[in-house]
Amino acid sequence: MTVLVGYATEHGSSREIAERIAAVLRRSGIAAELRALKAVGSLDRFEALVLGSAVHNQKWLPEALEFVARQRGQLGRRPVWLFSVGMPAALPRAFRAMAESEGPKIIAPFRKALNLRQHQLFSGAIRPDHLSRWGRLFFRACGCRYGDYRDWDRIERWAAEIAADCATAGGAQRSA
Repeated sequence: MTVLVGYATEHGSSREIAERIAAVLRRSGIAAELRALKAVGSLDRFEALVLGSAVHNQKWLPEALEFVARQRGQLGRRPVWLFSVGMPAALPRAFRAMAESEGPKIIAPFRKALNLRQHQLFSGAIRPDHLSRWGRLFFRACGCRYGDYRDWDRIERWAAEIAADCATAGGAQRSA
């Protein structure tokens, strides 16, 4: 089975998560190709897809949304796993649950067009230079903290679940 691990990133955090997912799939014997979504043409070679994007204002990045719109017909015929990269872990504890519950909102615009297996919202990395001056002021005023919040163990466990699903005969049959 050949799996596309596609991503849209602003500062590289989503790309690095996609790289880790692809590495786990490869170690599991799955042929995984890593690509930026803006560079993906035909999906004919891929039997399954893992797609991810950074999240800004509760939305995937424009190139990720454009990819889904352009490939809508193909995405309904293959198993698809989605991941979004936001910053719930950077928020003060009181706001984290609210941010973590935003996953369904993020994918709502295109969920029905997909053969969606699962969606995960991961925290990424954020540095002061990722934000405008006003963004930095707002970020700090809200009590947020800069740092790398990626939970690599969680990401790798999820990728291993995808690999196991792809390796089963049922996973291959459902991708047809």
